[in-house]
Amino acid sequence: MRIAHVTDTFLPRTGGIESQVSDLAARQAAQGHDVHVLTATLGAGGERGGVVDVERGVAVHRLGARMPFELPVNPAESRLIAATLRAVRPDVVHVHAGVLSPFAFDGARVASAARLPVAITWHCMLDGVIGALRLGARLTRWDRRAVAFSAVSDVAAERVASVFGAHVAVLPNGLDLAAWAPATSPAPADDAADRATAGPLRLVATMRLAPRKRAVPLVDAVAAAAARLGPGALSLEIIGSGPVLSRVEVAIARHGLGDVVRLRGRLERAQVRVAYATANVFLAPAELESFGIAALEARVAGLAVVARSGTGITSFVRDGTNGLIVDDDAGLADAIVRCATEPELVRSMQEHNRTVLPDLGWDTVAARAAAEYARAQQLRR
Repeated sequence: MRIAHVTDTFLPRTGGIESQVSDLAARQAAQGHDVHVLTATLGAGGERGGVVDVERGVAVHRLGARMPFELPVNPAESRLIAATLRAVRPDVVHVHAGVLSPFAFDGARVASAARLPVAITWHCMLDGVIGALRLGARLTRWDRRAVAFSAVSDVAAERVASVFGAHVAVLPNGLDLAAWAPATSPAPADDAADRATAGPLRLVATMRLAPRKRAVPLVDAVAAAAARLGPGALSLEIIGSGPVLSRVEVAIARHGLGDVVRLRGRLERAQVRVAYATANVFLAPAELESFGIAALEARVAGLAVVARSGTGITSFVRDGTNGLIVDDDAGLADAIVRCATEPELVRSMQEHNRTVLPDLGWDTVAARAAAEYARAQQLRR
């Protein structure tokens, strides 16, 4: 099958959509498909305007332009997308959408006008924009298009369905389970319990330091828990970088957590796995998390996960079994205290995550993507 992925952002940018599209496309290429990625993101050397890179067997068409603030758009993108699709002649066009995805939306429009089978996967939560999108879908008749809609989790799919009034499948994010699973077999229960009670409870959070990921409220919750537990009870590593870094630093200083919180900056995947090997609990404070790939990585690596209710993380974390699900920031602080004072609970959740892997490996996800492509082809027919 000849597959064309359309995405605003792609490698060398880093983020959830970028890594997911890259890994899915590479897995499909390894399965023998002819896979193309159309993106507005420039290459590492500034490649643009139609330059084609070949990465892990995938042809990456760089259709972007040099724009202020490196925005992934191109005033000529509709023409370039149309020309590229005519040249590639894909069997299906897989569009990867966020709330603001002008390149992806142009790709969907161009592909639909060319009567190509189109599958659109939403990688975001649409809270706050559902009404506007619903009106836009009706005015442009996108709620009547022959398109296979999907989203990365049940909670995200509910929002998309309310916009388009159509069936929305769940096409989850995938993970190389073998790469993230602990390299060694689980330690005996007594040894694990000893480690859980030795020294501070080791917390970790991996996120882009952007407002919606809520790193500052995370620091506030850790400060509230540390005040209740006393000195030496907790340590937190925050992995990632972004525009609110200075605000996070101010919050750490304001709470006097210089000896508790360590900012690691952005790390490569191998370095993140090393950090997880010595951690106990992963914290995910975001309220609008459509899936939570970082939480999935931590869960597969054997960490207990504390996350917010109403997010996509609840599709692979069950409260009390392999993590704790909380309703608000006060609940997050309570969960941290509970983990620090109930080491046996932490041990049991970690043991579960080390030994029971979720069915979210790339073979499974690629098969579900293929089912969406078949549905898109059927809808077009």
